[in-house]
Amino acid sequence: MSETFLLGNGVVVAGFSASCIVKPQVIPGGAVVWRGERVLAVGLESDLRRAYPGARFLDARGGLILPGLINLHHHFYSALARGLDPGARLRTFTEVLDRLWWRLDRALDPETLRLSALLSVADCIRWGCTTVFDHHASPSCIAGSLDVIADVVDASGLSAVLCYEVTDRNGHDQARAGIEENLRFIRQQSGHPRIRGVFGLHASFTLRDTTLAEVAERRPGQAGCHIHAAEDPLDVEASRRAFGLGPVERLERFGLLDDRCLLAHGIHLETTDYASIANHGAVLVHNPESNANNGVGHLDAVNAAKQGCLVGIGTDGMSSAMLRALRAAFLTHRARRTDPGAGFEVLPELLFNNARVARRFFDEPLLGELAPGAPADVIVVDAPAPTPVGPENLFGHLVYGASEAPVRHTIARGRVLLEDYCHRTLDPVEAAARARELTPPLWKRFGEMNCGTNFLGE
Repeated sequence: MSETFLLGNGVVVAGFSASCIVKPQVIPGGAVVWRGERVLAVGLESDLRRAYPGARFLDARGGLILPGLINLHHHFYSALARGLDPGARLRTFTEVLDRLWWRLDRALDPETLRLSALLSVADCIRWGCTTVFDHHASPSCIAGSLDVIADVVDASGLSAVLCYEVTDRNGHDQARAGIEENLRFIRQQSGHPRIRGVFGLHASFTLRDTTLAEVAERRPGQAGCHIHAAEDPLDVEASRRAFGLGPVERLERFGLLDDRCLLAHGIHLETTDYASIANHGAVLVHNPESNANNGVGHLDAVNAAKQGCLVGIGTDGMSSAMLRALRAAFLTHRARRTDPGAGFEVLPELLFNNARVARRFFDEPLLGELAPGAPADVIVVDAPAPTPVGPENLFGHLVYGASEAPVRHTIARGRVLLEDYCHRTLDPVEAAARARELTPPLWKRFGEMNCGTNFLGE
């Protein structure tokens, strides 16, 4: 029999929805009990201690006990870019891609790929993210690259949806190799309880019609696509110049726009694009910190939601801190609207929407909730509330308190990954030391990579 755990001495938040229809259950003095991978009970700690007298106790020390967080758009491979000098000032989004990310991904080898994944996974655990959607690229080692990442994720205890970025920017042979890597991995992982595959696509302006047609023809049913869409006007303008259609129109034309299509960014979409996304049940993923860092603009998540779109949130490789990304989305929205009362109508739903989306890829109807039978994905944010916490003010506590606080405990599928701030399934200090050994040769290869990668529409 698996050991029974009781996590208490905190405020339990059983879910994130802040809508008028579905209010989250908030239990001061609450606790969560689990055994194996499943939650057994959620309620008052005093009641659960009597019901489970032999359970091992984990102390929240007054913090917020939340469902594990979900990140809908990450880039693990960016971990070793911290402090990297691209050699010139980057003035446009084209230069950010061409002189930084497209050189870095070509410089990756299997070992730096593995370490990037390990460091990113460690950060996910440290910030309470138990399910992550990663978008990967390593043109110099495509075949088997998703297995390297999956092995790291599996050993860590997290759940993930992985993909390889198909693109024609390095030639059609590499695009075909990316297609094969996605197909192999999707089929291989179809029965895995925690790690699944989806079809990765870079962005419309780097994908030929023949490539999209092959993806549409060969992808398994319900596999879904994960793609960058209208992150910068470049994607829209180059796509229209080369193909006569915008990014969303092309996906719709090839039958790739469906309820398992994740469109990261979506900043420069048109009203008709919102309608198409909503009609097909596709998902827009807001990445506020990355958008600000790249100077590409800001997705008006409130407007997109009013157009009927389901909007979630991700980090785009900037970090793994989902509550901080939520705070960034909220503050940026208010700043752009010049309205100190804006944002409460939609933005509190972003974390809830992430759970709704993740359930589409896993056989887990209660993923992202704390309820009997749900996956035991539980975190404790060390933010003891100085004022009462209830459904009506939960979002305020998350944005103005929890988003700046460290995570004390992270439990994924019942496995304690972080206990009192200490990792239990991996050693991030050892990983960082090894990464510092491999970073200089990686950066040397980066420096030797040519800029000026050709992309379509130019």
